[in-house]
Amino acid sequence: MNLKKALKHGEKIGADEVEVYYASNKSISINLKKDQIDLARESISRGIGVRAIVNGAIGFSSTNDFNNEKIEEAVEKAVKSAKVQNPDNDWSGFPTREALKEVKGIYDENIENIKLDLAIEYASEIIRGATSVSKIVTPTSGNFVCTCSNQLILNTNGLEIEEKGTGVHAFLDVIAKNKEVSTAYEYDISRNLDLNFYEIGTKASKLALKSLNGIKLESKKTTVLLKPLAFADLYSHAFIPSLKADNVQKGRSVLMGQINKPIANKELSIIDDGLLENGIGTARTDDEGSPSQRTPIIENGILKTYIYDQYTAGKDKVKSTGNAVRNSYSTTPSIDIRNMIIEYPNSDIISETKSGIIINSVIGAHTANPVSGDFSVEARNAFIIKNGEIDKPIKSLMLFGNAFDLLKKINGAGEDIRTVGNIITPTIRLESMQVIG
Repeated sequence: MNLKKALKHGEKIGADEVEVYYASNKSISINLKKDQIDLARESISRGIGVRAIVNGAIGFSSTNDFNNEKIEEAVEKAVKSAKVQNPDNDWSGFPTREALKEVKGIYDENIENIKLDLAIEYASEIIRGATSVSKIVTPTSGNFVCTCSNQLILNTNGLEIEEKGTGVHAFLDVIAKNKEVSTAYEYDISRNLDLNFYEIGTKASKLALKSLNGIKLESKKTTVLLKPLAFADLYSHAFIPSLKADNVQKGRSVLMGQINKPIANKELSIIDDGLLENGIGTARTDDEGSPSQRTPIIENGILKTYIYDQYTAGKDKVKSTGNAVRNSYSTTPSIDIRNMIIEYPNSDIISETKSGIIINSVIGAHTANPVSGDFSVEARNAFIIKNGEIDKPIKSLMLFGNAFDLLKKINGAGEDIRTVGNIITPTIRLESMQVIG
């Protein structure tokens, strides 16, 4: 069935509005186990998701069978589902067609056309990098994944958007052993095939080696520097949920009623940019067709907006910020960040820190309370900072705090800005953080 015919079929059987979302993904995935290629596979998936609106109520269905009857059946299931739900007066309609801004750097033909043999060679480079550092450091697990995706969004308001994108990411976990044991990992991600795979391996191994023979640290309040991997992990679980308009509207965010009020250090700004060149979350529209935009979330410490999809924006009588995101054609959109950029005046914060701790990554950020922002995480690959230099490794360390207090405690940012998934951040320095050794 032609997808436009699917829209008409939905209207014919009683839907007020219909949306069809088509997605196809071609990927190569290489799993690493110790210092060997464990599994290499190519896969292709495609399917459609259908949302139907009846009296404001949303029905959803999906299929990966492109037989006309199966597509028609998916439309009918979505309409039937909408009809049995209570009307929703807050529904304001699917997006309409608008002029869109062009985006750059989200597609690389080298990824779309990559052969399995070359992908295996890139994955092998990660292993070679890791094993080149020291005989006492060995890889434990890792992966290399590259993907080419194509999506098409159609709705009965005349919207028709097609977008193609690519991505690659690689990860390696290693272990170092002498009389003691330490582990470390390194990760990188890009829209283009421009990653230094060998360096991913060497960075992981060097960090594990430096982390050996850690010392015990007394519990105290101290200055803490969170490297990008650590800050992004903590921030995404403990703070971002409170920015989502659906959580605010349901009373599940402490940021409710805080628009135009100070919530962070006055030198901190946070932007969500769906148009960012080379951005992992960049596209001309979000995943329901609302135009992408650059959205100031925090300006000089002041909260300026929440992030919205079409439904929550209609409920608050504002315009969508373009933050409807889908993980698959088989799920409905949910609100999430696109490319969130942390901005704070940069400096050489290590040399400026007389005494403190620097943490490379954390374990347990997913256990943070997304409503209150409270967190308790284990620091991984942490080191003492003494007289402006990185000193001895720390054996074990717990970090406690609250994400909203953390924003007020920021008093420095490094020059090492990097992309961690959909977050772009430097190392962040925090004053008076509670650590337990």
